[in-house]
Amino acid sequence: MKTQELTIEGMTCNHCVMHVRKELSKLSDVIIEDVQIGKAKVQFDEAKVSPNDFARAIENAGYKLVIGH
Repeated sequence: MKTQELTIEGMTCNHCVMHVRKELSKLSDVIIEDVQIGKAKVQFDEAKVSPNDFARAIENAGYKLVIGH
């Protein structure tokens, strides 16, 4: 399992945190360690989950994953 911190644009409040947590929880093989305004810390199996999966989940919540920060 790999641990990674994701940087997320557009989050401004605790409702944003709830939306991101809900969408990330739909990904199998992902453990959500923490979600805060502007970031999320996750553990995942690199063989089963890709950065595109995270980007899609975060976009479904209405925000944008910052890649390569």
